[in-house]
Amino acid sequence: MNLIALYAFEQRAMLEVLLVSAGAGLLGTWIVLRGLAFYTHAVAAAAFPGLVLAAGLGFAPMAGAMGTGALVAAGVGGLSARRRAGYDVATALTLVGALVIGVVLASNVFHSGSEVDSLLFGSLFALTNTDLLLGAVASVLALIATVVLGPRWLATGFDATGARALGVRSRWPDLVLLALVGFASVATLAAVGALLATALLVVPAATARLWTNRLLAWQLASVALTAALGLAGVWLSVRTNAPPGATVAALGGGTFLLSALVNESQSRYGRRDA
Repeated sequence: MNLIALYAFEQRAMLEVLLVSAGAGLLGTWIVLRGLAFYTHAVAAAAFPGLVLAAGLGFAPMAGAMGTGALVAAGVGGLSARRRAGYDVATALTLVGALVIGVVLASNVFHSGSEVDSLLFGSLFALTNTDLLLGAVASVLALIATVVLGPRWLATGFDATGARALGVRSRWPDLVLLALVGFASVATLAAVGALLATALLVVPAATARLWTNRLLAWQLASVALTAALGLAGVWLSVRTNAPPGATVAALGGGTFLLSALVNESQSRYGRRDA
């Protein structure tokens, strides 16, 4: 891929993908391991009303997204101390409510019109320096937290009861994980929007998980795949005049489907040989 032949806005979009990919890939492994994919989607969608308010009232979009995202993260963190069913129901209600409020604000209050598309599906070709900074910060925080808290997240993810028996009783590492996922979800909004955050935070990690059982290899593969899908999506969207966020999501979904089919075919072939 010749960078000289790329447009300036295309290079900027690719820089954003590279900045975000480290954090998205690392956190993606913890999201998949801890069953937080639904939460990730919900907290990203919950940022939609905040983005609409910011656009309508004229303050920083990420401030609005951070505000509503933080409310959801705090609410889910409190509910996670209770039974699992209540947490799932509350997350689902939050997701639906956020989308409804966002659409009502965008259509009936602020008459946002075409802005809704970029809020929901992102705009990799209209990035600001703040967007790039947020992506870098999210990746740095994800790396630090993985080094410091990774063993606790791993122990709790594989065997919560056994982890408590070994003395891992504090809930603050889990709350940190929820907060980091919420922050990373907001950091990816400029790239892929409120509805497609899981395209960077969940899909690459879920795909890489099909090919390895080792955590470090999984994390490295997730980071590499996130970057590859993002770069390919940006390049392809420019050449086909397609929305970049949707293109990245489509490539990710296709890669996961192909990987799942190949993995299943190999498993069946191995069982037949045995």
